[in-house]
Amino acid sequence: MKAMIFAAGKGTRLKSLTEYTPKALIKMNGVPMLEIVILKLKAIGVNEIVINVHYLAEQIIDFLKKKNNFDIHIEISDEQKQLLDTGGGLKKASWFFNDKKPFIVHNVDIISNIDLLKMYENHIKNEAMVSVAIRKRISSRYFLFNQQNELSGWKNIKTSESIITKSDKNLNERAFSGIHIIDPEIFNLINNSTNFSIVNTYLELSKTRKIIGFDHTNDYWFDIGTIDKLRETEEYFLKYNNC
Repeated sequence: MKAMIFAAGKGTRLKSLTEYTPKALIKMNGVPMLEIVILKLKAIGVNEIVINVHYLAEQIIDFLKKKNNFDIHIEISDEQKQLLDTGGGLKKASWFFNDKKPFIVHNVDIISNIDLLKMYENHIKNEAMVSVAIRKRISSRYFLFNQQNELSGWKNIKTSESIITKSDKNLNERAFSGIHIIDPEIFNLINNSTNFSIVNTYLELSKTRKIIGFDHTNDYWFDIGTIDKLRETEEYFLKYNNC
């Protein structure tokens, strides 16, 4: 099984910690976030991973070498010259997914106990182009899903902007969790330029392709985007002795 880890972000909201350290190597209770995600993927049978890098990329490359790539096949997708956003980063790494099998995409700063195997099996069962992990939580932006759990739109609470791709009277709001399962066929359908968000691609594809949500509201989930969130996550795991 193959996967991609998005690790190219600058971590600007973690600035005091990321001035000399890439976000992927920021430690949560002594363990770099990148290591936590790699081991989670490895535990479910992922044996090939591509990781995109940008800011302080050499530190990530050196870290992986010291860890002997965690005894699996790991490749680097180099974005040092230009940060490509999620869509552009995925497109640049498309060469890696040449086995025609669905693969996992996981943000490096997401820590959760989501059942990735169950999500993968659900993706196969539903013959989806894309499955996105979602949960019911407070957010400024939401994916919208119809009663068949198909992506049907998007809305921004702060700006009141909304996009509807499938008409339905009752659309459910769910926040994206930074984890996807993707069929490599998607690369034949992406026509965007180099730097773009994958969210816009999903919305466009949802008009004609099946993009479904995998609701994991009852799982624990942390987005380590700020120092406060990092401390909150560390306290949670110290309290419950779980990681």
